[in-house]
Amino acid sequence: MASLIERYRDRLPVTVDTPVVSLGEGSTPLLPAPRISRRLGVDLYLKWEGANPTGSFKDRGMTVAISKALERRAGTVVCASTGNTAASAAAYAARAGIVAVVLQPEGAVSSGKLAQARALGARVLEVRGSFDEALSAARVLADRGTHVLVNSLNPDRLEGQKTAAFEIVEELGSTLDVLALPYGGGGNVTAYAHGFAESGARPRLVAGGSRPMPSGASRAVQPGPGSSSPRPSARARPRAHDREASAGSRRGRRRRAARRRRRPARTRRTPRAAVRGRG
Repeated sequence: MASLIERYRDRLPVTVDTPVVSLGEGSTPLLPAPRISRRLGVDLYLKWEGANPTGSFKDRGMTVAISKALERRAGTVVCASTGNTAASAAAYAARAGIVAVVLQPEGAVSSGKLAQARALGARVLEVRGSFDEALSAARVLADRGTHVLVNSLNPDRLEGQKTAAFEIVEELGSTLDVLALPYGGGGNVTAYAHGFAESGARPRLVAGGSRPMPSGASRAVQPGPGSSSPRPSARARPRAHDREASAGSRRGRRRRAARRRRRPARTRRTPRAAVRGRG
């Protein structure tokens, strides 16, 4: 199977001099969901990005980011991560034969994804602070010129991720009305918007999340009429953190809540909803 870069070479920022670092990413299934479709009265499809090599859509961006880093003769890449980015960066760096450094915020990591990164030879370092502080440290290393940053702030990441939109259009044509996806930090929404605009499709983008999004974010990244390449407003550009940041902070809150529950406490009355929910 051709690599993602080879499939879309003329639509990605690569040249004949770019060494392609691939693990067989992309070409993920677009699965019909007939029961949900009947329930909602729509034709619903699910883009299964878990079929990518490390189980994440981030592999699409990482193949481009690591290939471009290798083209620039980089020896080390760095990312701040609590999960998916770490696993993806470690896998593609190992494939390229370069070093991956992962900076993880203290006490807010996905153990499974972290195990992936370590198993693939990444150097994992814990930062005493939040995800944003870990990302700031990664950016300092990148600014020194000793490391290449491969978080979603790297534009090569978004260039690779836009290929998911290409695949959807190839299968459904221009009949797609709506695309719904998590907002996270806005990077993937922006990537899809670029991909649809370049394909001539203009679906409505509906982004959701576990916390309030920037005002007007989903409107700002929608391809406009006659636009060949949308330019997201400042509100819609990827935040300094991505979905991992919110996931990590939620895990941290759960751990703190668990510690509080282990402390001696007064007997609480059983909520009625819990009682009615049994049986």
